[in-house]
Amino acid sequence: MGKPMMGGLMEERSILGEGPEHAARQMAMVFTLGAVLAVVGLLTAPPGEKGKLLVVSLLAAITAVATWWIPWGRLDPRAPLALCLPVLLLLAYCTGTFQGGSIGTAPFLTLLFVWVGLHFSTAAVLILGPVAGVAYVTPLVLDHRGALVISGAVMFVPAVMSVGVLLSRQMDHQRRDRDTIRRMERWRAALTATLAHDVRSPLTSVQFALETLDEDDGDLAEGQRHELIAMALRQTNRIRRLAASLLDAERVDSRGLQLDLHSIPLRPAVDEAVGYLTAPVGVAVSDDLTVRVDPQRLEQILVNLAANAIRHGAPPIVISAEPTGHGMVAIHVRDHGPGVPRDKRDLLFARFSSADTSPESVGLGLWITRELALAHGGDVRYTPADPGSCFTVIVPAAGPAPT
Repeated sequence: MGKPMMGGLMEERSILGEGPEHAARQMAMVFTLGAVLAVVGLLTAPPGEKGKLLVVSLLAAITAVATWWIPWGRLDPRAPLALCLPVLLLLAYCTGTFQGGSIGTAPFLTLLFVWVGLHFSTAAVLILGPVAGVAYVTPLVLDHRGALVISGAVMFVPAVMSVGVLLSRQMDHQRRDRDTIRRMERWRAALTATLAHDVRSPLTSVQFALETLDEDDGDLAEGQRHELIAMALRQTNRIRRLAASLLDAERVDSRGLQLDLHSIPLRPAVDEAVGYLTAPVGVAVSDDLTVRVDPQRLEQILVNLAANAIRHGAPPIVISAEPTGHGMVAIHVRDHGPGVPRDKRDLLFARFSSADTSPESVGLGLWITRELALAHGGDVRYTPADPGSCFTVIVPAAGPAPT
């Protein structure tokens, strides 16, 4: 079947976001329907077939009960696909045992493909097709039902496969649409929460500083006035950083993030970025390293990572760099603090990450840092140090301009 098809089979999904219990209980209802129809058939069946119908009814009823009560939620999401086996066995038995069995079992074969198409991938439908074809056609061949009946059954299987494929593809589209809507809703909720928290708090501080200065009749000492002004400026810068982060996030989402690439020496760029920080940061970068980057975006990356190390780590904080040997340069930002807890590492680069619990954080810095690195053709990764943390950003080394 090939890797793409098997990958599709591994990508389980269920209608309307339900779990495997929902799919299994739908199939339990199909088994129940089969059991009821078999019991009804006992009323009009010839004496020689009543025992066979009774067997079919009992097997279908037992399978329905077992299917309903199995704890599918504890199993793999693809586990309900195993129910195709008892369905095909019962269909094969009925098709080969009863006169006109292919006509009577055709609706259940259709239901089987509809069920698989609704709940599982297109690959699952395609894999089921040949198996169902063998189970449906072989009893007819063994019973010598005639070329017309057999050819009709052979043509019927691809038809119901097509139904399953169409349903599966449609459900894939609906699933992607639902995922898009969920992401938009999460983004809107996160944006609202961020604005409510990260704008209201600094605005309150700025308002307090301005009101205090406005009501001052000369009682405030010069140092106190400068302290209030400095506080207001810090909070204003915080709002500015939030606005810039949200603008960058919108540009990333809309693919509007543009880079102005230049070949620049790395050491002066690192020295300039370090100059914006509020704590000493060591620089151990060779003077002969050059990179091809957007200088402003590189500065944003370095300031984000170094500020993160200052806020969460401990000195000494050092920025170093080295060529990777693959046309890229690795820039390391290392601190000697407690490091990132293991349960937070998977959240580090998530948008509106909860890994950073600092009240100064807007939860976008590391996410934007990675997006900027990816836009350059690189990446950002975290590795634990002993002690501390090390964030490494990969950017292209200077060379011929990319085509």
